[in-house]
Amino acid sequence: MRILVALKQVAARDARLRVNAAGTWIDESDLEYELNEPDAYALEAALDFRDRHGGEVAVVSAGPERAGRAIREALAKGADRGILIETQEPGGGDPLCTAWWLAQAAAAENPELILTGLQSEDAGYGQTGVLLAELLGWPHATLIVEIEKAGAGLRLRRELEAGRFQYLELALPAVVAVQSGIRPLRYATLMGIKRAKTKPVSRLDPSAWGPPPEPAFQIARVYAPQRAKRTEFLEGTAEEVAAKLVARLRGEARIL
Repeated sequence: MRILVALKQVAARDARLRVNAAGTWIDESDLEYELNEPDAYALEAALDFRDRHGGEVAVVSAGPERAGRAIREALAKGADRGILIETQEPGGGDPLCTAWWLAQAAAAENPELILTGLQSEDAGYGQTGVLLAELLGWPHATLIVEIEKAGAGLRLRRELEAGRFQYLELALPAVVAVQSGIRPLRYATLMGIKRAKTKPVSRLDPSAWGPPPEPAFQIARVYAPQRAKRTEFLEGTAEEVAAKLVARLRGEARIL
């Protein structure tokens, strides 16, 4: 089975973030970057499926030159080849534009299954996989914690609330958004790192596809939350003060 995994490179978790001069996104001039962890679980699910059923795993990422490092990391973990869509995303990224770029690459690759992470760690929209499926006209499912073959399609286990699960059958081709934690993440071995240097990475120029859709939204302002302290004295008898305190803890703090 031909599997395509969408990856994103995000700022490292321990990076010190500062708002840029325009106040529209974070200052990216001196940040360290890493593979988006939810996408790492999508990659792990793809590699596990390939190891059990055969096929090929290709990874694709839309971003600047530095995004190639995320692709190489995926290749070191076992992906067969990579695709870099060379583009400069606007601050925060627009999920519709990203999904459109991925859809153009997918149309040329003709995969049977596309896997994405549930969301990105920087913007957290959780929309790219759903929009990608809509643009391709493919069925899709989200919050998936188990993927199995079922005849010509897939049998999926979807995580719901309160420890409940839903079982789905999905026809192929399809787009599946994987829940983080679907499987333990594998590490890149020394041999895998060496092999990654010889695996092919193709580069695509999105200008050949024409202009992407207009952004569905625009970030007007990014700022750090304002911290403020407030002191309030509860008056009354001991019983009245206790009742007021319990009411605040239950209704406002929500810890009771």
